[in-house]
Amino acid sequence: MAVTMTKYEASHGSPHLMVGDRTCNQLQLGEEPEALRFLAERPIHTVFMATLMRDNGAVSPNNRGTFYVCRNRSKKIEGIALLGHATIVEAHTDHAVAAFAQLAAHSQHAYLIRGERRTVETFWQHYSEGGQQARLVCREMLFEKTEQTPPFEPVAELRLATLQEIEHVVAINALLASQEGGSNPLERDPEGFRARLKRRIDQQRIWIWMRDGKAIFKADIVGSTPEMIYLEGIHVHPDERKKGYGKRCLLQLSSILARPGRSVCLTINERRANAVAFYVRAGFDYHSEYETIYLGKE
Repeated sequence: MAVTMTKYEASHGSPHLMVGDRTCNQLQLGEEPEALRFLAERPIHTVFMATLMRDNGAVSPNNRGTFYVCRNRSKKIEGIALLGHATIVEAHTDHAVAAFAQLAAHSQHAYLIRGERRTVETFWQHYSEGGQQARLVCREMLFEKTEQTPPFEPVAELRLATLQEIEHVVAINALLASQEGGSNPLERDPEGFRARLKRRIDQQRIWIWMRDGKAIFKADIVGSTPEMIYLEGIHVHPDERKKGYGKRCLLQLSSILARPGRSVCLTINERRANAVAFYVRAGFDYHSEYETIYLGKE
């Protein structure tokens, strides 16, 4: 597939790509409604991007990247991508995936590429032509909970986290990130990492159960749209595992967050067989294969 890149004049800002009769440009302020309608066609795969767009708009440093849109000759959207620290692509054609890969190859800030396995593999085929190397590849499974939550014993102390728990949240999330991606965010970007978690607490998107100064359970909402809730950072204190606490908290959280027309989803590393069984017991069903490619140095 022939792909040629031309750049706008400096006064126009970001790169511009032409792939046959398709064009890829930076998404502009004011284009969010059209972009969100496109992303809502497959909400389970686009919840993270849609949440950023809803929270911050098309252009914001809080997105930690740049949104691009690929259009066909009729100006219809064929794909939207976030290219930056996390590179995520939602595309209806391989042409759009290839175009986004060419754009991403010119970025110096990519830390990971993540999404449906087939899309990521197609993206990587084009992206790696410039000599980029993967540091770590993780295979994951996307799970979704759509059915009504069965009866459970509620945890009265499960609540939204406050800034008083920020140190617990920072420590847990840094540990989870190190275990999953092999790199500690407190070493890469301590101030930014802490600020992002503080903002997430302010947005009321972290749930926690504290007891005797210890975080028994924690979960982060990293994506929230009318159609989908996306959870990450689910953690049960090592001393409190195998007591049913995690399942109870997850069932309770699902019952709070889910509603008719809105599901709850999460991803699980294929290496964590015990975790897969845990989420199945909590009522989550397998949906599709995912893949994360980590780039650069640890």
